[in-house]
Amino acid sequence: MAKRKIPEPSGEINFDEVSKLVHALERDLASVRTGSRDVQLLRDEVETLKNVLNSPVRRHHWVREGLHAVREAFEEGVETVAADGVKAGQYIAEIGRILGM
Repeated sequence: MAKRKIPEPSGEINFDEVSKLVHALERDLASVRTGSRDVQLLRDEVETLKNVLNSPVRRHHWVREGLHAVREAFEEGVETVAADGVKAGQYIAEIGRILGM
């Protein structure tokens, strides 16, 4: 699958909203028992985004790229993740809202 171009930034990212999203994702992913590649990719992207948020130097474009990576991980594994009880559509919509898409 070809990488999609990341849309141009539409303002600054609200780090508090992203942190809440990351915590919710971590909670939901903790209840997923399968070790599928799609679920592991999503966990890895969430962990990377969490690390960016916890960095002493936070850049909006780093957080934006992390959100796009999480969204793409959801989109690529939506069936697997949804089958495991994670609300993929809700998270994809929330990421889009945070990004101003």
